Formats: sequence, C-alpha cells, structure tokens
Amino acid sequence: MRRIAVDELRSRLPSWRPGVVLDEVLAFLAASEEIAPPERVAVFDNDGTLWCEKPEIFQAEFFLHELRAAAAADPALAERPEYRALLDHDQAALAGFGLPRLAVALAELCAGLTAEEFSARSASFLLQRQHPTLGRPFGRAVYQPMLELLDALRVQRFATFIVSGGGTEFVRAISEQLYGVAPEGVVGTLIEYEYVTRDGAPALRRTGRISGDANEGPAKVLNIQQHLGRRPVFAAGNSAGDRDMIEWAIAVPGPSLGILIDHDDDKREFAYESVAATFATTEHIVDVGRREGWTVVSMRDDWTTIFPQLQ
Repeated sequence: MRRIAVDELRSRLPSWRPGVVLDEVLAFLAASEEIAPPERVAVFDNDGTLWCEKPEIFQAEFFLHELRAAAAADPALAERPEYRALLDHDQAALAGFGLPRLAVALAELCAGLTAEEFSARSASFLLQRQHPTLGRPFGRAVYQPMLELLDALRVQRFATFIVSGGGTEFVRAISEQLYGVAPEGVVGTLIEYEYVTRDGAPALRRTGRISGDANEGPAKVLNIQQHLGRRPVFAAGNSAGDRDMIEWAIAVPGPSLGILIDHDDDKREFAYESVAATFATTEHIVDVGRREGWTVVSMRDDWTTIFPQLQ
C-alpha cells in the first residue's frame, strides 16, 4: 500500500496551527506505518475532548431538560430533594448530596424507557436544543480539529473508539453522525436494563441503576479491555479522569501518542482546569501531561478554529 506523505497528512489537519504540537501529531501519524494494522487502535474521551463540556456537561443538561418536562407534567416530582436542588440550582444542597446520589436520581428520570426511546430523546436534545452561550445546537459544539484528527487516523487505517465517562447510550445516540464512530465503538458509564415482555414481545427497559463503576480513571482501562478487547496506541483526553487511559496507551513498544487538551481559550470556548468528576487530585492534569511528555494541545495557540461552521 502507498505510504502517505507527511504533507498529505498535514493537509488533512487544516485547523491545526503549525508548531511543535502539529509536528508531534504528524510524526506519530507517519510512524504509525510501522504498526501492524490490527494494532492501530485510537481511543478518545468525549466530554471536553471531542465536544464542549461547559457550562455543564451535556448529559447533565439533557437530564435537567428531562427533569423540567417531567416536573411540569407531575409537579409533585419536583419535591424530591435531589430534583428540588437541581431545579433551584442550590449548589450547597447539590454538594451535600454528592455525585453518586445525583447520578442515580437523574438516571431514574428515564427508567422504564426502551433503548430506542432513550436514544431518540438523546439525539433530539443534542441536535435541536441550543447551547446556552455558544449560539449553536449542543451537537454542533464539537471540536473541528478533533474531527480532522479522527479522519486523519482513519486514513492511516486506525480503528477509532470513544471511551467516555458519560452515559454509553447518550453518546451512542449520535456517535456515528457526529464522529463516524459506530454505536458499538462507544464505551461509557452503563445503565442496567431489565428484560421484560411488552405487548407479547420481548423488550428491554432502562432501570435507574448504574452497572459497575463510573467510566473514569482506571475504570476506563478496564472497560477498554472488557468491551473492546484491543489495546490502544493512541489516546486523547482532557482531564485527570483520562490519565490512566493515556498512560496505558503510550506504555507500548513502538510508536504511540497521548494527547491532552488544555482548555485555555476564554475567547472562543472556556478557560478552566479539567478535573475528574468522581475523584480528587492534587496536581493540575496539564502539569502532569507536560511532565510525562504527553502532547499537550493549547486550544488557544494550537487550533486556528474551535467549532465547525454552521450551515
């Protein structure tokens, strides 16, 4: 097969500014010719890596949307303490409940739905509801440079997967449309299902129970093995929750690359420190990435544009 020239690879990344970061990405893409095709596996975090995650992660916005609709239909629902705090934006109460309790409460909003019903609601929200500050639908608040990188990896015959802390099926609802990643290529936090009979036919219904641990930290590595069965040689993330996944991907013989997205652009996106949602750390993940020799991408300095043009 014809070896692709670096200039041709560069042409596939028009939103990446010339510089050290682009050079490192191109060097890896070129060196990947040395990797056996079955071992060309790339994994991407989603929230804050492939799409925006501020002012709140999109799945939280989705569940809040579902909560408002459910409370309008049944006002008594709003008196549940977790829901009352969410509707009132009571940060003190929310902090007191803790993320696990809130996650279960929110998951219970969609308990009883089939997989198809939940997917349809998720896709409708992402493709039609407007982001509160960016002037575009949530599903269009994806990062253009990362879409280009996904395509460049596929040109090099990489299999590309999404490994997210978010809900598996929330991301699956639009993964193929937005990223070209088939639903079965999404690994995320799982909700348990119940097998039931509906109208005389078998069906699956969502429960309010999370299956296993939230897909963050070491759980990402374990779930890559359990659900994909293939070790990556490329990983991209943005928070401490992605550290283990990046470390796992680059601890291989031969070419590998770990990318960390630094949210340092308060003009075109948001400027903030990305932290894990389910555990605390003492060191800024950007400092970790630089110390460990990862490719740290400055959104401000390394990307000429952030989001795709709206059509």
